[in-house]
Amino acid sequence: MSPTTRAAASRAATLPELCFNVWALIAEQCGFVGAFRLMLLCKTAREGAKVWLRSLPRLVLCGGFYHEDNTHTPSSEVWRLNLGPLRWDRMSDLTRARGQPACCAVRGGVAVFGGVVEDSECTAGVEILEGGPEAEANGFKALPPLSRGPVHDSVAISIDESESEQGRVFLIGADDVYGSSPAVHKVDLATGACSVTALLSPPVNFFAVTAAARLLDGRIVCASETFGDDGYEGSVEVLEPSEQGSTIEASGQWRALPFTIIDRHGIRGCVLSDGRFAIFGGSAGYQRVIGGDISTCLSSCEVLTLDPNGDRWDMLPPMREARNAVVCAAIGGCVIVAGGDSNTIEVYEEELGRWRRLPRDLPYTRRVYDMGSAVIDGVRELGGVLHMVASLTKPSSKELEC
Repeated sequence: MSPTTRAAASRAATLPELCFNVWALIAEQCGFVGAFRLMLLCKTAREGAKVWLRSLPRLVLCGGFYHEDNTHTPSSEVWRLNLGPLRWDRMSDLTRARGQPACCAVRGGVAVFGGVVEDSECTAGVEILEGGPEAEANGFKALPPLSRGPVHDSVAISIDESESEQGRVFLIGADDVYGSSPAVHKVDLATGACSVTALLSPPVNFFAVTAAARLLDGRIVCASETFGDDGYEGSVEVLEPSEQGSTIEASGQWRALPFTIIDRHGIRGCVLSDGRFAIFGGSAGYQRVIGGDISTCLSSCEVLTLDPNGDRWDMLPPMREARNAVVCAAIGGCVIVAGGDSNTIEVYEEELGRWRRLPRDLPYTRRVYDMGSAVIDGVRELGGVLHMVASLTKPSSKELEC
C-alpha cells in the first residue's frame, strides 16, 4: 500500500472517532436531558451522546425499608443507575439488611454506615463496596463498627484524602440515645474510630439530620429536625472555619442560617452545579414518610444562597409530584429526584428551570423508602481521540416526557 493510500485509510479510520468525540462534547454542553435529545438526531450523535452519558457519575441506592401490609422490613438491595442505556443495574447486596443508612462514595466505592436493622434495632455496623470491577465482583465487606455506637438518621460526607488505609468520612448526626449531643464525627474506616470535629445543637429528646452536603468552597450545610418540649422544629446550619485561612477539619464551627420559606420536615437536598444548596419536597406535617397521609407531602423546592449581605432562601419551580424524604443527586447539570411516596423519578434542568419525568421508575418490585444513596464515578472515555468501537444500534423510542 502506498503512503498516500495508508494516510487516507488512517484518516478514514479516525474520522468516526473524531465525530463521536465532537458529539460527546456537544452533549456535555447540552446537559443530561439535552444529551438524550441528541440521541434522536443520527447514529453518530447517539453514540457520542452515550459516551458522555456513560462518563457521568452514577446514583447508587442502598438498603431501605420494604413497606407491605403495614410492615416495614429492612432491605439489603443495592442498585446503580447507569445513565448511558438509562438502566438500573443490580449490584451486590449489603452484608446486612438495613434502613435509614448513611452512605457516601469513598475512593470510587460505596461506604454504608449504621441504620435500622431487624427487630427495629439500630446498628453501628459499617460495610464497603470498593471501587473497580474486580472489587465490585467481590461484593460488600464488613469493616470495624463505629466506636461512637449505633446511629441512624445521619448523613455521611466523604473526605478527600489519601493518607488513611480505607478512607475517612464525616458522619453527621446523634448517637442512638435520647438526650445525646448531635455532632460531626470524623470516622476512620479502617478502625471505626470516631473523633468529634464539631458539636451541633444542644442535647434534645430526638435529633435527625435530614440533609447535609459539602459546598464547593468546602463548607458543609446541614438541615435537621428535633423534637423537644415544644414539638418538632427544623433548623439549618453551616459548618465553616472558625479562623480565616483555616479548614473545618482543623477548626470548624456551626453558624445558624434562616430556615426554609415553607415550614417543612423530611428535607432532602444536594448542591447544584452553581454551588448553591437546594432542597426538594418534604412534609408540611409532623408525621414521617409512612406514618402520614400523602396529601401532607410537598412538591415545592427551595435553594439557599449564602451571601455576606444576608443568607436567603429562594423558591425553585415545584416538582411534578409531591414527595417526602426523597433521594436526590446533582448530575450533569440536572438534579435527579426519586422516591418519596412514589416509585417515579423526575429530573430538574438547572439552566432551564424545568422538571421532566424520567422514563425509568425505581427498580424495586415492592415499595421501598428510607434508602441510603451515594454518587460514584462513571466510565471516563473523554479526552483526546476516543478509544471506542461504536455499536450503531437503533435509538430508543422512549424520550423524556415534556
